[in-house]
Amino acid sequence: MVEWRPLRTAVRPVAEPVATPFVWAAAFVGSFLLVAVLGAVGGPASSAIGLAALCALAVLLGLPARFRAAPGIATVCWLFLNGYAIAPRGELAWQGHLDAARLVLLLAAAVLGTLIARIVNAVGAHHRVTPGRGPQ
Repeated sequence: MVEWRPLRTAVRPVAEPVATPFVWAAAFVGSFLLVAVLGAVGGPASSAIGLAALCALAVLLGLPARFRAAPGIATVCWLFLNGYAIAPRGELAWQGHLDAARLVLLLAAAVLGTLIARIVNAVGAHHRVTPGRGPQ
């Protein structure tokens, strides 16, 4: 026999994502601090180290975010990468295909973080609402 229960009465099956402006503010502060730490350590020998660090930050920022926050995360990380982690420092410059590739890589990292969070939340929600599969 099937017993119908509203899902919202007990535990919320899927976590609510963080507001997009808050994620963008965290991207700004996190990128600033990450580039400052990289600069204090001696600066990256190549732009690949700074790009890898900012991609890791984008993945972390994508975890609690909505999908629509990903372009903003990528843009903010790219601005700090281009402005302060790559020579000439302090100047924004567009280097054609190279900057487009960096921007796409940062966007893919942010979307990957969001996608990972959605899959983990969906699996957790499935285990919570499936009879006999939840924590006991």
